[in-house]
Amino acid sequence: MTETNRQYLLKSRPAGMVGAEHFEFTESPAPAPGEGELLVRNLFISLDPAMRGWLNEGKSYVPPVGIGEVMRAMSVARVVASNHPKFAEGDVVSGIFGVQDYAVSDGKGVVKVDPNLAPLPRYLGTLGMPGMTAYFGLLDIGKPEAGQTVVVSGATGAVGQVVGQVAKIKGCRVVGIAGGPEKCRHAVDSLGYDACIDYKSEDVKKALRTHCPDGVDVYFDNVGGEILDAVLTRLAMHARIVICGAISQYNSTAVEGPKNYMSLLVNRASMTGMVVFDYAKRYGEAVNDLATWLGNGDMVSQEHVIDGLDQFPDALLKLFSGENFGKLVLKVAD
Repeated sequence: MTETNRQYLLKSRPAGMVGAEHFEFTESPAPAPGEGELLVRNLFISLDPAMRGWLNEGKSYVPPVGIGEVMRAMSVARVVASNHPKFAEGDVVSGIFGVQDYAVSDGKGVVKVDPNLAPLPRYLGTLGMPGMTAYFGLLDIGKPEAGQTVVVSGATGAVGQVVGQVAKIKGCRVVGIAGGPEKCRHAVDSLGYDACIDYKSEDVKKALRTHCPDGVDVYFDNVGGEILDAVLTRLAMHARIVICGAISQYNSTAVEGPKNYMSLLVNRASMTGMVVFDYAKRYGEAVNDLATWLGNGDMVSQEHVIDGLDQFPDALLKLFSGENFGKLVLKVAD
């Protein structure tokens, strides 16, 4: 019996907020692997803010998703058939397999994962791309030193939760910025932040003066916009800003750049963008450290799992409304 492959294809490019109308749901027979290929059954699909950027036409760090193509996404999957020498039926793997039930791959970029070492959604979060992003962005670009003040926006998200905890492990004072009292409580009580600013109810500039009296040494930016502008007013001398993302701007038709950038000059500070794929050869280094910290209790990891491939369009929107709590993952199959 041939299995059915449900897919979400890109129907049109959004101008502004992405929605269900920009995707087409289709069903077709599951494909078969050719010579040197493997067929995987998706189990969990990663939902990430970067997906919004992949829908835009124009030059970026990866080509945009084409109209009519399966929506790009990282996944954890099980190999169901293989003509590839490095993968066998039953292997659990991660890779870019798209928003669908089944995918054929030539094995490039596919890595085996061990379901006995960690829950599978964690390989899409703390032990996946978000964790790699947090680890290298903070340590290689932010270069925090013990006793310094690190500020993290999107403090309880997939990347932010890892940044904050690694900064604490490195001996820093860590201040988060998140939306709502529940997320701020989680940042302090569960993730170990020294303080957390609720941007929905607090004056961020005023709160930064309170919680960062000596200025901000490292700012890990996941949101851009007004919050980036606020942090720029509190930089310490020789501060480092890591530009990881700008979720506040992804659905905007008129992206706003920083208004207070002269603070970089005054404070001899730097602002550096980072793309996690640049560190691919060093992923093992990050996984070893993160797995050790998780294993000995120095870190915790939270995943927000939504059940059902058909929930994809609505689940994706949770990233931009701030409804997700931790790493957002779509469960496709057991």
